[in-house]
Amino acid sequence: MSTVFCDMTISLDGFAAGPNQRLDTPFGDGATGTLPRWMLHAAEENAVERGRITDAGAFIMGRNMFDPGRGGWDLEWTGWWGAEPPYHAPVFVLTHHERADLELEGGTTFHFVTGGITEALDRAKAAAGDRAVSIAGGATTANQFLAAGLIDELRLHVVPIVLGRGERLFTDVGQFNLTPIEVRHTALATHLRYTIGS
Repeated sequence: MSTVFCDMTISLDGFAAGPNQRLDTPFGDGATGTLPRWMLHAAEENAVERGRITDAGAFIMGRNMFDPGRGGWDLEWTGWWGAEPPYHAPVFVLTHHERADLELEGGTTFHFVTGGITEALDRAKAAAGDRAVSIAGGATTANQFLAAGLIDELRLHVVPIVLGRGERLFTDVGQFNLTPIEVRHTALATHLRYTIGS
């Protein structure tokens, strides 16, 4: 059975994005230049964590992680990553709006799922086979999977900034226990790994 993990970059006060996410500010006000910096500007120092993020047989993400729009699809939009996204595996995008599969270079195909998190996870597990399934984000998607008890391992990348507002991880997820299995400090982030139990 596939292990389900979730990687989330968050501020010290628990926000995975600032307010007002939009095309020119994908992580929201105050967060776009700070939250992803550990992945973009300290690649060597954080190579282990960066490698783990994409080491899965299938991925699940929310609509907002794929597309800045709301409502009906702009079919010209093919994601934030260009012609060859970093996933190299099937990606299941949670949405309320149907869209045909989108196949891009490097083995990434986006599948658009309108049946909710259970359907997305069933399809991702079938696609991943013996490999892990990654809940890629954002915060709302991660919170849904946490609340449903569907994540086995949570990996937090904590950036030393206080955002004060935005999209918060751990909103309406209920209570659960975590067991720490690893912690590592780098200049731009502290990396924490937990298994999740009842």
